[in-house]
Amino acid sequence: MELSAEHEAFRRTVREFAAAEIAPHIAAWDREHYFPVEVVHAMGEMGLMGLTAPEEYGGAGLAGEDGPFTSLCVAIEEIGRVDQALGITLEAAVGLGINPILTYGTPEQREQWLPDLVAGRTLAGFGLTEPGAGSDAGATRTRAVLDQGEWVVNGSKQFITNSGSEITSCVTITARTGESESGRPEISAIILPSGTPGFEVEPAYDKLGWNCSDTHPLSFTDVRVPEANILGERGRGFAQFLATLDDGRVAIAALAVGCLQACLDMSLEYAGARQTFGGPIGRKQGVAFQLADLEVMLQASRALTYRAAALKDAGAPVAVFKHAASIAKLYATESAVTGTRIATQVFGGYGFMEEYPVARFYRDAKILEIGEGTSEVQRMLIARGLGLPVE
Repeated sequence: MELSAEHEAFRRTVREFAAAEIAPHIAAWDREHYFPVEVVHAMGEMGLMGLTAPEEYGGAGLAGEDGPFTSLCVAIEEIGRVDQALGITLEAAVGLGINPILTYGTPEQREQWLPDLVAGRTLAGFGLTEPGAGSDAGATRTRAVLDQGEWVVNGSKQFITNSGSEITSCVTITARTGESESGRPEISAIILPSGTPGFEVEPAYDKLGWNCSDTHPLSFTDVRVPEANILGERGRGFAQFLATLDDGRVAIAALAVGCLQACLDMSLEYAGARQTFGGPIGRKQGVAFQLADLEVMLQASRALTYRAAALKDAGAPVAVFKHAASIAKLYATESAVTGTRIATQVFGGYGFMEEYPVARFYRDAKILEIGEGTSEVQRMLIARGLGLPVE
């Protein structure tokens, strides 16, 4: 996949931003588990939050032929090439925060929430996962009942990105709002403004990686919001969130591509500088062949990712896009985990030291195989796309 000249020029702009505004500080931020709100604001000012939004809400107003989703993937890749945690902050801000409201919201909801989200002044979360409902999202236990024109929400969510920062304005959640005629749970999406009584943001997680991302469990005790806060059609919340995750899988693949590019860049530099037995380790086949494998994984992951992004921008049939999204997500994320292992091995003992960025990428990579649909889920979806009745 060859990107357009416009996309490559945009890539250079984002790369320069990441090198100037993130790279000098990220080691300290990672150690301190610091969420840099100032970087979120700066990404908003650059227009990164508004790449998929229309001009009326402050977005770029790009049409499909301009490749808005491809542009978003380029931005995520380049931010993720410097730091994965800030890459996921951007990915979640747009794909999980803005896009559900943009796609399913009423004109009033869009006008209320989108201008600040698109400008990067605020963030929104996406509350799907629960302690007993991860990949089995249909097992949602959070409930919402109507009472005198208000939804009363009780339940909990976990692992929710951008949900408890000082600039988080709302979280869109899934909740049971009744049962269908067949007896299956009716799941709807509801917008919960931050600070609503009974909406508790619990302490941030102590994570293995993504230390600069904002991630919290949430609990809801008799949280009351207007009936008009339902997002989209009642009972269609589960379907809406699944569609949102299709886009997110490609965006996570782009984050994995950024991880692979960083690993290759760091490993090539180290392999050329590290001297053993009278020469650089890069001339040894044991190292050179590993870096050759890393290059193959990078090129294949990038091609699969941007093919899926191009299908999205072109308005491809849903089934075609979903299949491509799962393939890209599965291959790119598993390659990123392997790639960070290779890079750490190339660095030897230094790769185990936190003073070298390769250690941070090694820690950050594993979640890529889990978030927005595990590798197992992707294999199931790909098999179904082949016509196999996989359960």
